[in-house]
Amino acid sequence: MRSRDGNRTFLRRFLFITLLSSLALNASEYLISYRYVVKDSALYNETLYVSKAMKKCDGKEQESIFLNTDKEKSLKKIITNNFEEFIYYIHKLGLHINHKDKTINLEHTSTSILTLKTTCFKVDINDNLAKITPLK
Repeated sequence: MRSRDGNRTFLRRFLFITLLSSLALNASEYLISYRYVVKDSALYNETLYVSKAMKKCDGKEQESIFLNTDKEKSLKKIITNNFEEFIYYIHKLGLHINHKDKTINLEHTSTSILTLKTTCFKVDINDNLAKITPLK
């Protein structure tokens, strides 16, 4: 199918937009949060929470990340297999930092907590890639 000027660009754009919209229809929504706790310069706890959303999330789609699935269907396992890349990505989304330190009897203690508040993500998983898009 050619446009009036004989260019096939129109057809390519139409097919690409159709493909993207069909991907969006198959997407599921997940709630993801992350917490990283450091006490006295040592990792105390690191937790990633992933759960399927019970109701539809509202918001605008932000920049997506694409992770290799290796034919895995569980989002938590996909993220675990690509953990370093995913953590770097959520750091760019913005983390809340809470730091406390105190000195008692010349003994210094400190605690830092990095938190990604619970955020809704639109997720589309196929055989090779998982497209993960935050909604804000």
